[in-house]
Amino acid sequence: MTNQPTGGPDAAPVASVEFVGTATTVLRLGPFTLLTDPNFLHRGQRAWLGYGLMSKRLSEPSLQVEQLPALDGVVLSHLHGDHFDRVARRGLARELPVVTTGEAADRLRRWGFGGARELGTWESTEMRRDGWTLRITSTPGTHGPGPVARVLPDVMGSVYELFSGEGASESELVHRLWVSGDTLRRPFLREVVDRHGPLDAAVLHLGGTRVLGLLVTMDARQGADVVQMLEPGVTVPVHYDDYTVFRSSLGHFVDEWRLRRLPGELRVVQRGETASLVRTS
Repeated sequence: MTNQPTGGPDAAPVASVEFVGTATTVLRLGPFTLLTDPNFLHRGQRAWLGYGLMSKRLSEPSLQVEQLPALDGVVLSHLHGDHFDRVARRGLARELPVVTTGEAADRLRRWGFGGARELGTWESTEMRRDGWTLRITSTPGTHGPGPVARVLPDVMGSVYELFSGEGASESELVHRLWVSGDTLRRPFLREVVDRHGPLDAAVLHLGGTRVLGLLVTMDARQGADVVQMLEPGVTVPVHYDDYTVFRSSLGHFVDEWRLRRLPGELRVVQRGETASLVRTS
């Protein structure tokens, strides 16, 4: 797929994901470290989902805010209480760059997060350090079926493209990652690879979340459909067992993967573990 830099057997992977819980991860891409969808509530605490709806957390995050590494920024798929909670609001540095939807960026700036920046669908922003470039592009998503989507927050996925030079040319591309965000499977997701090219890895938000009986995040079958559609080299499932509204377990997805013999490699990462996003074969 893309050009992987060489290194010894003990070299750190050029791209890795540390799973904290829910959709919260620490992404390490070359010299860049990013936090996604910060959710640090403890087991038993409740997240606010809007319109008076709450959901109780069933798991404990592997890290708290004060234990995070130095961050280059945050990528927030949407503003729900299980993706940006009251702990993150109190504890994260107000000057941190936060890449998110326009709706979420407006709210974050009112809360004092001056580094919040909105990206429209297919818009990009870039970071540069030590001769490397990281381009982050917003991708489309829908958080509910039909008219239900209009009463749920705007949501985005994100493509991360790591380049080994400041020109960010295709010849310098080292790794391409897609994080789905809380979207349902839809044909427009095919545009991720149509526009950007093959994916080295994908992090999928699963869980089969149901609110008032309606599916609002991918379940195991929808997640498997997306893997078949986009064919990432590595797939890492997250967002599957942390709240009472989740209905489709990690085990369901693993079973679907095996039954359908999906392309690429499946990496199951427990909370607190780190996995390489580089395909081994």
